[in-house]
Amino acid sequence: MMIIIGGIPQNEELINNPVFTGEQQNIVMEMLRTNELFTYTSFQQFLFEINVRSSTISASRALLESGVRFSTFANSKGNPQFWDVTPKGAIVIKPGIKPSDALSDIFRNGSFYSFECATAMIVVFFRAVLENIDVDQFDRLFDGMILYDWQYDEDLGVTTTRSNEFVPGDCVYFINPDVAPETSYFRGENAIYLGSNLYYGHGIGIMDAQSMIDKLNTFRIPGSLQSAYLMSQVTRLGYKYLFQFSSTGRGIPIFLLENKTVIHVGSYYSAS
Repeated sequence: MMIIIGGIPQNEELINNPVFTGEQQNIVMEMLRTNELFTYTSFQQFLFEINVRSSTISASRALLESGVRFSTFANSKGNPQFWDVTPKGAIVIKPGIKPSDALSDIFRNGSFYSFECATAMIVVFFRAVLENIDVDQFDRLFDGMILYDWQYDEDLGVTTTRSNEFVPGDCVYFINPDVAPETSYFRGENAIYLGSNLYYGHGIGIMDAQSMIDKLNTFRIPGSLQSAYLMSQVTRLGYKYLFQFSSTGRGIPIFLLENKTVIHVGSYYSAS
């Protein structure tokens, strides 16, 4: 629909700004093609969102290549040098460990880790934020980090809204209503939209929407005629809030509630 920066409507000429990489140009193009209105107070604020979205895509690919395995909550694992794992499968940072160091270890030593798909989305979001704000701010914001389902620190600013239009870097959800009881962990798949109809799902990989649906359909109750499908909802980071913790957005940061953990709608688990 439209991108407005500093009160000025933008057009497709914005895509040609030399500051953008090819991938970032695609993000801007897909934003312009939606029916959504995107508003920013400055070009720096807009560029921050584009950078974080681009980092979300690269973090998805990095997690895929990291060696981290898919598992149910009961089989969650973490590197004991950085993390403790609760009986419910929550991966909790050890006291005295910097969140930036613990998060980076997931991508560096992935073979020590296993978790399910919603946790993977939060890991991807954390990595994207770490790459775009000051490290000391990251460590302050996410002190006491917990990796568990859709439970996350409020300072990520994550929101979920109804929409069937997605921008690269968004998190979406493929639901599988008739999942077989013995494979209930495939009742759905959280996925990062990478652009060009490609999606990353932890434990499934990178594929187009129909292939993701076809994969989930293999885990249905035998004889089911109810296909899996892509839900009309989108989950996004709080880009404008997080911008203030970047080098270009630095001012007097307005923090949200300290160490507040949010439980995402549709999350049925306690971390302890």
